Amino acid sequence: FNVKKLAFGAAMLAASAVCFAAPKLKSLPRKATSLSTLTEAAPTTVANFVKYAKEGFYNGTISIAINNFMIQGGGFDRNLHQKSTHAPIKLEDKNGLKNTVGTIAMPVENPDSATSQFFINLKDNDFLNGTSTKDGYAVFGEVVTGMDVVRKIGRAPTGSKGFMDDVPVRPVIIESVKVLN
Repeated sequence: FNVKKLAFGAAMLAASAVCFAAPKLKSLPRKATSLSTLTEAAPTTVANFVKYAKEGFYNGTISIAINNFMIQGGGFDRNLHQKSTHAPIKLEDKNGLKNTVGTIAMPVENPDSATSQFFINLKDNDFLNGTSTKDGYAVFGEVVTGMDVVRKIGRAPTGSKGFMDDVPVRPVIIESVKVLN
């Protein structure tokens, strides 16, 4: 596979190489999490993610966390207002990649509805995989370094805020994303 590398400050990704600033959790050091994306397996999904990263779309977005399931980000600003996105992309869930611990995927409400949001699996989530008879969630990369930070975010105390559940009590913010190459 053609692999693109990204760095996601504090906890998250890697696609041509994107860098995120660490979330502001007391126990978290400011460090980057590196991801790699698999362009040949999910070319549309990777291109979509990289486009948002290059545009600075993820800067200042908030993460949600569900312990022992996943952390998700990329759709809401610090005040939990949903950000405007580009048109949805075609679902690439049957690409042979599985929702296993440390993989990054795009959430969907229905087929071909993925936009900017992404999640990182904290465990193997086989029920999220697409099959010949059911749509799933398109995996497009995996965490290479910094999974310890991803797990810390996943264990963050959460509650409800506005219309959202699983919002960390102390906000986990992606401060910036920079394409490294």
